[in-house]
Amino acid sequence: MHKRKLGKSGLEVSALGFGCMGLNYLYGKANEKAESIALIRAAVDRGVTLFDTAEAYGPFTNEELVGEALAPVREKVVIATKFGFDLDPATGARRGGLNSRPEHIRQVAEASLKRLKTGVIDLLYQHRVDPAVPIEDVAGAVKELIAAGKVKHFGLSEPGVDTIRRAHAVQPVTAVQSEYSLWYRGPEAEVLPALDELGIGFVPFSPLGAGFLTGHIDANTTFDKSDFRSHVPRFAPEALAANLALVDLVKAVASRKKATPAQIALAWLLAQRPWIVPIPGTKKLSRLEENLGADQIELTAGDLKEIDAALAKIKLQGNRLPDAALSMTGR
Repeated sequence: MHKRKLGKSGLEVSALGFGCMGLNYLYGKANEKAESIALIRAAVDRGVTLFDTAEAYGPFTNEELVGEALAPVREKVVIATKFGFDLDPATGARRGGLNSRPEHIRQVAEASLKRLKTGVIDLLYQHRVDPAVPIEDVAGAVKELIAAGKVKHFGLSEPGVDTIRRAHAVQPVTAVQSEYSLWYRGPEAEVLPALDELGIGFVPFSPLGAGFLTGHIDANTTFDKSDFRSHVPRFAPEALAANLALVDLVKAVASRKKATPAQIALAWLLAQRPWIVPIPGTKKLSRLEENLGADQIELTAGDLKEIDAALAKIKLQGNRLPDAALSMTGR
């Protein structure tokens, strides 16, 4: 597994990380706990060093899972987690929408440290920008946690460019995490150029389009009500059928490269910038190994040009998130 540095921060991680959310949250039936722990440790054995979680996943149970799985190898890995939702600390129930007040950030960090069984959080993200709290106050609170030795690096998830710049002026931002893939290229317009300028790394979530770019979803695919994709506009039947043209494109490139569609989708992301580190998630060892194979695939300038030209002819349909979730993003 190749290594990459997240911008100018000096934080070095594996070229592909592991998004842990789907192990027991939002993607239908959860794995058995022992199975998930074994999968996380299998990822470590295969060279993965960046593991992504959040207090909101579960809530709380995903952090506990990650903490238990990584405790024996804690010094070898980078753990990223997030704050920002207003959750009851006892039950995890939503008390409201967003909450990035400094005192709340401190409380969440302490609780996350315990669940993750660690003395320090390597990368702490604001999960969503809270319009009620100036980003300077948020960055200042994380800066204090860094000074106290409880956090090493500061990150933002789904921010707009103005938020990134203002936060970075108070506490250098190591990484921005937002959705980015062949299916959703929104960050290319403003976010990626700003990160390039500021020396900030980028961590795409849903790099496989929530499974769509693997080629295993077709017009007849349905999702259980416990699977968030059952509520996402771009997975609605009509949109899904139209969007399959993108999958056909990825499959064609994969066939020529003797790879799988998932590997091509991830290799495409890796080719966009040297400081991009996608975090695909999976519940299966076979898919983990398939995803990690993307690190060995080289897409030439000609390949990338061909993909871009073909993408320009495809009209993708459906928003990437339901309206309520989309309203909490920077775009």
